[in-house]
Amino acid sequence: MPHPAASVSHGRTPRPALVATVATLTVALVAGFLAWPAARHATAAPGTFVHPGVTVSRGQLDFARDKVNAGAQPWKTAYDQMMASTYASLSRTPKPRAVVECGSYSKPNYGCTDEREDAIAAYTTALAWYFTHDARYAKKSIELMDAWSATIKDHTNSNAPLQTGWAGSSWPKAAEIIKYTYSGGWPAAGRFGTMLRNVYLPEVINGSHSNGNWELSMMEAAIGISVFLEDKASYDKAVTKFRGRVPAYIYLASDGSLPKTAPGSGLDTRDEIVKYWHGQNTFRSGLTQETCRDFTHTGYGLSAISHVAETSRIQGQDLYPEVGERLRHALGFQAKYELGETPPSWLCGGSLKRGLGPVTEVGYNALHNRLGHTMANTQKLTERNRPAGSNNLFVAWETLTHGDNPR
Repeated sequence: MPHPAASVSHGRTPRPALVATVATLTVALVAGFLAWPAARHATAAPGTFVHPGVTVSRGQLDFARDKVNAGAQPWKTAYDQMMASTYASLSRTPKPRAVVECGSYSKPNYGCTDEREDAIAAYTTALAWYFTHDARYAKKSIELMDAWSATIKDHTNSNAPLQTGWAGSSWPKAAEIIKYTYSGGWPAAGRFGTMLRNVYLPEVINGSHSNGNWELSMMEAAIGISVFLEDKASYDKAVTKFRGRVPAYIYLASDGSLPKTAPGSGLDTRDEIVKYWHGQNTFRSGLTQETCRDFTHTGYGLSAISHVAETSRIQGQDLYPEVGERLRHALGFQAKYELGETPPSWLCGGSLKRGLGPVTEVGYNALHNRLGHTMANTQKLTERNRPAGSNNLFVAWETLTHGDNPR
C-alpha cells in the first residue's frame, strides 16, 4: 500500500502540471520564509525619531539628574568628576580648522585633538546644562558647535575616516540635548546640521575595511548624525553596515571553525582571516578581531557597538536582541583578562596588551541590569573603574549617564 504522502486527491496519481505547480509554490514559500528576516530588517529607521535620542535619552538624563540631586552614588561622584574636567570649563576657547589633517595615529596632528576634544566639550557642557539648568553651559555648548560649523570643510590624510567617526560620534549627542531641551534658542542649528550632512556623513556612511573598530566608530557617527538630521535612508544604510560588521568583529562558537567576515571584505581564506585577526588562529566566544592587537582598540569597537545598540533601543528599533549575545561574551572575555587573569598560551601567544578603557557601562547596564544576564567579570571591572571618565576620543561620562540606569 503506498504511503499517504505519495498520493494526492483520494489516491489518484497526480497530474504532472499539478506536481509542478505544488513544487513551484513550495520553493516560493521556502524562499519567502528564508528571506523574511532580511526583509523585516530592511527598514531599521523609526517612523518618528525620538529626541534627544543619540546614546542617551531624556528619561536616562532625568534619572541621573535626580540621583545627582539626591547625592546618590555612583552618580554624584561621576557628576563631580565631569564638572571638574577641562571639558566642562566655561572659559574654553574653541579651536576650529577649515581642514583637519590626521595621519596614522594622528601623525600629523593638524586639528585632530582639538576637534575631538571640542566635540567632547560640547557634549559635556550640554550635559552640564541639563543637570544644572544653568544657561551658561548651553551657550558654551552652542559656541563650540557654532565655531566648528562656521569653519570646517574637510578631513584629510589616512586617518580621516576614523577621525571623522570619532568627532562625529560626539557632535550629535551634544546637538540632540541642546536642540531638544534648551529653550533659549540656537539660531545656527541649521548650519550645524549642514556641517554634519556635508562634511561628516559622506566620510563615514560607506564604512571601511580597515580594522573593525574603524567601521564600528564610523557607523556610530553615521547613525547619530542620521538621528539628528532625521535622515531615514542614511540611518538604514548605516544599520545595515553595522549588522554586517558586528558578527565579523566578535566571534561566537556558533559561527563555526572560523570567524565571520564582513560583506565585501575580500577575506576568502583561513590564512587571510587569521592575519586579519592579528595572527590568532584559535577562536573562543568573546574573542574580537582586535583582541590580539591590543585591548585599547578593542575597547573602541565594543564601545561603538554598545552606543549603536543603545541608540537603536531609544529609537524603538532595538538591536540588542541581535548583537547582545556577542557583546556580552566580548565584554566578559576582555574583562577577565583586564582584571589580571593570566592569558593561556593559545590566546595571542600568551601575551596581551591591556587597557580596555572606560567602555563597559553602556553595554553592562543594558545586558545585565535591563536584560538580566549574569556578567560577573564585566560587573567587577565596571564597578572597579567607576566613575568612568573620558577616553578623550569619543567616550565620556558613562557612569553618570548609564550607570545602573533603568530607563
